[in-house]
Amino acid sequence: MATQRTLTLGEFLIGRPGDFEYENAELGRLLNAIRLAGKVVGHEINRAGLVDITGTMGTTNVQGEEQKKLDVFANEAFINTLTNRDIVCGIVSEENDAPIHISGADNRNRNKYVVVMDPLDGSSNIDVNITVGTIFGIYHRVSPIGTPVTLEDFLQPGNMQVAAGYIAYGTSTIMVYTTGNGVNGFTLNPAIGTYYLSHPNIQVPETGRIYSVNEGGYVHFPEGVKRYIKYCQAEEGDRPYTSRYVGSMVADIHRTLLQGGIYMYPKSSGREAGKLRLLYESNPVAFLLEQAGGRATDGFQRILDLKPTEIHQRTPFFGGSVEMVKKAEAFLATEG
Repeated sequence: MATQRTLTLGEFLIGRPGDFEYENAELGRLLNAIRLAGKVVGHEINRAGLVDITGTMGTTNVQGEEQKKLDVFANEAFINTLTNRDIVCGIVSEENDAPIHISGADNRNRNKYVVVMDPLDGSSNIDVNITVGTIFGIYHRVSPIGTPVTLEDFLQPGNMQVAAGYIAYGTSTIMVYTTGNGVNGFTLNPAIGTYYLSHPNIQVPETGRIYSVNEGGYVHFPEGVKRYIKYCQAEEGDRPYTSRYVGSMVADIHRTLLQGGIYMYPKSSGREAGKLRLLYESNPVAFLLEQAGGRATDGFQRILDLKPTEIHQRTPFFGGSVEMVKKAEAFLATEG
């Protein structure tokens, strides 16, 4: 009996016209550009131990974080691919202080999408061969087409995203995305350079047995978070839960999507606003989690309803299996 051939990402995009009902296939072209840039970055990461691409640049980004050589390479790869394909009118990147304005040949960009991205999440792990990734979100511009892109095109709440996803660079390169019609994952076959559907219709289990948080910051966490961590560790019922923390958001979220659990990056006494960036880390991941049946909040409010006021704004983050996130919120609600 013949087995059904696995769909490629390109075939999947063509075969899902409902995903792009109002997009005239432009969104599919944009995702294809991201797919291409991901292949370029993934290839370079796989060569990291063989060429002079590891280590630091001796510079810091707008976040005050030391830039790795691969941070800069990934940022340029995505910006160049999106710009050269004439698909977007603007880009916000973790690595750039200000939005990147893209003009068409006549200086009147008629493209209707803006992209927000963390081009290489978890790059501090590169030198020790731990999974890293790219996170992206896509919005319709709100400014008139044909006029210069504005800051307001980027400062939209996450519930206005038309697509979001990540590319994980690990034992394999996997692109996971949503257009508001479920979540699907595609694994790259490096021998032929093609992504194949490997994780169709991803659904986050309603509950799980893994909690993921940097417990090194425990003494600085709010009391509600401390009590929830102790709850996870208590020997009662199906607990204690297992603690797993990679330190690369893409890696931790990928595991959470597939196996369930909760991923937390709370505020702390040293980071009252939290650490994760709302625009290009928390919002895309929250969109994915919700589309897969999960939940994502800042501990009190839905992440996707938060209105950004600046492009590098930070927020606390609690996301994953619905029941586990709700339990964490219940502990936070009694903080006072």
